[in-house]
Amino acid sequence: MDIQVSGRKMQVTEGLREHSLAKVEDALKVIESEPTSVDVVLRPQIYKNQKDQFTAEFTIRLKGYVVRVSATKEDMYAAIDEASRMATRQLRKFKTKMIDKHKRAAKQNGLEDIQAGSAMEQQVLTDEDEIAEDDLLVRTKYIPYTKLTEEEALVQTDLIGHDFFVFEDMQTGNVHVVYRRKNGGYGILKPDTEEA
Repeated sequence: MDIQVSGRKMQVTEGLREHSLAKVEDALKVIESEPTSVDVVLRPQIYKNQKDQFTAEFTIRLKGYVVRVSATKEDMYAAIDEASRMATRQLRKFKTKMIDKHKRAAKQNGLEDIQAGSAMEQQVLTDEDEIAEDDLLVRTKYIPYTKLTEEEALVQTDLIGHDFFVFEDMQTGNVHVVYRRKNGGYGILKPDTEEA
């Protein structure tokens, strides 16, 4: 497994690297499948009139899925510890959802039980971090794609007051998503085929 630890605007000491690796390995213990790669990015956030903050971001790539968490604390070691706890929670949720998916597939195929999943289910469901109601898919909504330019999509997002807006790009014909960023402004999601 490839675990990369890097720093943005800071030098990563051997102590921080070792601590990050240990905490990533702790988080990964909750799943059986090995990730394809893990990136840990450490960066300071320096403010003029406030205490400096430190952010640790974990990006864990599993087959077909990406788990990303970010934690900010007044101490880099504390930020890494918190990111590890957050990653553990996310991976438990992921694992439980995968077990449920396998169980549904087994029922559709007429099977009573999946031997591989039953032991995992017991471990996950007895854990203190059970999945909350708000983490479940509770509604499906079908929407028409409107052909718009990016500028028109931004205006529409503002008008409806949602955090995101899905539209068909007027020029490419691809589906894009405009979203409101937490730190202000907007972002746009496009398929990677458009990057070239």
